[in-house]
Amino acid sequence: MAAPLRIALAGLGTVGGGVIRLIETNAALITRRAGRPIEIVAVSARDRGKDRGVDLSRYAWEDDMTAMAARDDVDAVVELVGGADGPALTLARNAIQHGKSLVTANKAMIAHHGLELAELTEKAKVALKFEAAVAGGVPVIKGLREGAAANNIDRLYGILNGTCNFILSTMEDTGRDFSDVLSEAQAKGYAEADPSFDVEGTDAAHKLAILSAIAFGTRIDFASVETQGITRIQAADIAQADALGYVIRLIGIAEVDEHSENGEGGQRRLFQRVHPHLVPFDHPLAHVDGATNAVVAEGNFSGRLLFQGAGAGDGPTASAVVADLIDIARGDLGGEAGAPFSIQVSEMETMAPAPSGHRLGRAYIRFTVADRPGVLAEITAAMRDAGVSIESLIQKGRHEEGGNVLVAMVTHEGPEARVSEALRLLEGSPALAERPLVMQLLGE
Repeated sequence: MAAPLRIALAGLGTVGGGVIRLIETNAALITRRAGRPIEIVAVSARDRGKDRGVDLSRYAWEDDMTAMAARDDVDAVVELVGGADGPALTLARNAIQHGKSLVTANKAMIAHHGLELAELTEKAKVALKFEAAVAGGVPVIKGLREGAAANNIDRLYGILNGTCNFILSTMEDTGRDFSDVLSEAQAKGYAEADPSFDVEGTDAAHKLAILSAIAFGTRIDFASVETQGITRIQAADIAQADALGYVIRLIGIAEVDEHSENGEGGQRRLFQRVHPHLVPFDHPLAHVDGATNAVVAEGNFSGRLLFQGAGAGDGPTASAVVADLIDIARGDLGGEAGAPFSIQVSEMETMAPAPSGHRLGRAYIRFTVADRPGVLAEITAAMRDAGVSIESLIQKGRHEEGGNVLVAMVTHEGPEARVSEALRLLEGSPALAERPLVMQLLGE
């Protein structure tokens, strides 16, 4: 049998402990599938004395995790520390420069520095693997890079954050408001003490930027992802969506846009957005509940592909990490000539961000307004002047605090720029108690 793949593991939190348990529990199976054993030789974490429920005595301990990159007895480094920069990025760079393959679950690092790391691995002829960085144990990166490799991907979208999905589906089931359900998510460990990274949409935006690069062969452009979280969604929005035949989900969507102002085609641009959407009851994503992730890819020959499963947790994420290690043990560096994003970085297209104004769609708009005569007429006049056609309009009863009421409407299909113009016309109106909430309706 071939010599073992010797790994060093940085980060012994939930996922790191899961990787150790998985490698120990399924050692024989992993050896058969990899063609050789996978062995942990060194580990590192912030607190050496912490009880992690696994026996670390058989592994060398490195107080400075970056030192693992230079060890002669290490073939691959697993980075599970997290953070876009700092020690994680230093370790990643050092590992590759020392000829070690790198496996990471760090979506922030890949979204911000993935192209740099990819160029380093291409030159060093080692692997950069990051299946666990997107959707936990769901093999969506492998599915796009390998299973759908023969297809032109027309559109990519999905539920990319389990915390937000748990909150929204629980609000849907219970009728409770956001802040109440967020507290429950924190108590259950689905949300951090500071949940902003999840609920403001940043986590999902990191994942979307990575998937876009793989699906469309474009350079990662996280900064251009239009991002809006779920913090402003109320129980009343959930109820109204239900009455209309929809559920609300935080959706990341990406597609190549070849629109030009003169209608004759033009430069390929990349549209990327993470926003709450109204999803029709009969759409597959409407039935994705709890802390689950799901990604839909639409190929020109494969049709709609759905990848769904647990998006976080020690077991699913550790499964993705070890699957990457098995590929490395087999000699699979990934992609074309070892390109982590399926094609060489030099061949990846640079696309400008696509504007959203010309995009056609229907929108749900919720206004919180003062309960006084003339308010509804003011809103509808702004819609008329901006060319927005209203499909339905509902006014909810008075709120107990402040005497405000909710006015919700759904528009007919039209350019998004018209809705933006209508809201601009209403800016500064004393009738509006807060900024209106706009959510797109997810189309086919």
